[in-house]
Amino acid sequence: MVALYNTLAMLLGTAAIFSLLPYALRLVGRALGSNIRSRTRQRRELLRSRAKTEEAEQKKTLSESEGASDRENPKAASIPSSSDDEWEKVNEGGRTPGDLGTGSLQAGESGFEGVVGFFHPFCNAGGGGERLLFAAILATQRRYPNALCVVYTGDHDASKDQILNNVRNRFNIDLNAARTCFLYLSTREYVLASKWPHFTLLGQSIGSLILGWDAVNLLVPDILIDTMGYAFVLALSKWLFPNLPTGAYVHYPTISTDMLSSLHTEVSSGQGLNAGLGKGTKGRAKQVYWELFAKLYSWVGGSVDVVMTNSSWTQNHISRLWAPARKKRGKKNAISVVYPPCAVEELTAKIPVDAESEKTRTRNLLYIAQFRPEKMHHVIIDAFSAFLKSYKYLTRDGPTPKLILVGSVRDDHDEKRVYKLRLQTQEIKDHVQFVVNAKWPQILDFLKSSSVGVNGMWNEHFGIGVVEYQAAGLISVVNDSGGPKADIVVEIDGKPTGFRATTPEQFAAGFAEALSLPADEAFAMRQRARKSSWRFSEQVFNDAWTSHLEILVDLASPQLKRGR
Repeated sequence: MVALYNTLAMLLGTAAIFSLLPYALRLVGRALGSNIRSRTRQRRELLRSRAKTEEAEQKKTLSESEGASDRENPKAASIPSSSDDEWEKVNEGGRTPGDLGTGSLQAGESGFEGVVGFFHPFCNAGGGGERLLFAAILATQRRYPNALCVVYTGDHDASKDQILNNVRNRFNIDLNAARTCFLYLSTREYVLASKWPHFTLLGQSIGSLILGWDAVNLLVPDILIDTMGYAFVLALSKWLFPNLPTGAYVHYPTISTDMLSSLHTEVSSGQGLNAGLGKGTKGRAKQVYWELFAKLYSWVGGSVDVVMTNSSWTQNHISRLWAPARKKRGKKNAISVVYPPCAVEELTAKIPVDAESEKTRTRNLLYIAQFRPEKMHHVIIDAFSAFLKSYKYLTRDGPTPKLILVGSVRDDHDEKRVYKLRLQTQEIKDHVQFVVNAKWPQILDFLKSSSVGVNGMWNEHFGIGVVEYQAAGLISVVNDSGGPKADIVVEIDGKPTGFRATTPEQFAAGFAEALSLPADEAFAMRQRARKSSWRFSEQVFNDAWTSHLEILVDLASPQLKRGR
């Protein structure tokens, strides 16, 4: 009897310990967070003070410059200048910040003066994700000019001035340098796939926790927004700082049901890098591992306050994964689509689509994409080679079309990839051109002179490059999946704006169809494509981003008023 009593007491004691464990973990997290906040407060005040000093110096320099100009040209003094108000405006229409959204803090009043942290460890990579990041910072600075925008990055080889110059040259985005700060992470290696040769998804997620710990120990922001897909970092931040408002702009789910299904798809179908890997014991183990990781990813996503996705395809997958957990945790803000900003206004202004421009266009095919494995450059090269062999009649009456591959390289791995791609094009090298790390003016020239825009990535999360094709009047031939299929290369006015394909043979046929359109039909398709692109303009993004940012600012306001 005594033994039974002792056994029951032990079981009850164990149950009590386990029931108290979540509360103990929360207390540990809050204690650690309080310590971190205290240790980083001095750096926070230093950065804010430096921002105010730099901004004052900028205004003084600008004032002196304008004064000298006025003395040299007295007539110019009577012309009003908008430079002083650049960061007080929301857009080119000159609206005041209060005109966008209904947030309680208006930039025209005392305004939100807190720190907005952007977690983007590869901010100098030069891709579409980086364009989104800096367009988001620009929209934030326009709405809340007194806020300090901090980017957590691992790009130690680039100074602040170098990064901002790259942003200006590549994306034509000019930020307020005084209110933009870069904090350099020392642990970025832990999120590289090469660091985790086995269980890569889990390993990189664990690595992101290390990176996130590195970030908050540099500075605790008032709002933290992940713009690169590291949801585990936001969950860590919530554990440490329960009242810290968090936002996620999701370009691509870390795992999706499409990835799981691709394991049992034939390799020849072109459905991603993992197609056909679900066979045998190893394949079944991979399936179980991915399913367990998907549950963990779903739980992590439930902690995020505001979730934006870049396309309806991404929204669908993230909603299926995160919505149940978010509902359990009482998150009220719906997961919504915020299309990334594309240079539609600039492209339509600089690249005409009219009868005269049709005469100057070449028959070249243009593929703008970073030289990464998922961009499937090798498939497009195979497709172009097949096109040249199978559709010779299209090259008899004029110059042979050329495939132009434009993209940035991040590291030695990308450079080696470009080298291998060059080897792949040996038989057709006279008709393939590689352009590495092109600047924006050069890209504009290619968009203006080419005829067809190509995208080969399976389940491309959105496809900024495809929108740029459309805005420039190119006829798109894209992978029949993801954002290009769901959102971009769709019918306008009941007629197509491009072609979709999956296999190299289908791409080759798409190239042929695009280049063999009668002149009037090709021109009409270019005009429809341009009309379609306006759905993804920078102004549309600015308005959408601002409305979501205001939600985060409202969540942060009580903490700021308490002087946390």
